[in-house]
Amino acid sequence: MVRKLISVVDDDESVRRSTRLLVESFGFRAAAFESAEGFLKSGEVHDNSCLILDIQMPGMDGLQLQRHLAAERCGIPIIFITAYDDKESRKRAMQAGAVGFLGKPFSDEQLFQTIRSALRIGDGETKTAPSSSVVI
Repeated sequence: MVRKLISVVDDDESVRRSTRLLVESFGFRAAAFESAEGFLKSGEVHDNSCLILDIQMPGMDGLQLQRHLAAERCGIPIIFITAYDDKESRKRAMQAGAVGFLGKPFSDEQLFQTIRSALRIGDGETKTAPSSSVVI
């Protein structure tokens, strides 16, 4: 069985590394990128089952990457993570189709459950399913 690929895009090296290792500990393949541009250039965009994405990054930020992927009709389920949780960013991310929005620091269990929801959506379940959208 091929393990699903989950990518982490965060400009903070310690968050990027620890989140990648955590995703791997859940049994998934994981890739990590320090920028949205690096992710887009990776050649792995369409291989992803889920994207864990920081909101605030230099260059293209997380919301801009979300819009770019939507414009390219790339339906990767997105989980946003942020240390700067504000209602407007949360609202924009979720209205644009994000599966989850986690404030840093988040627990291992919060991330695991949100990834599970994202993968259910990526496998064809509707976003309106009771447990499919997680906002913490």
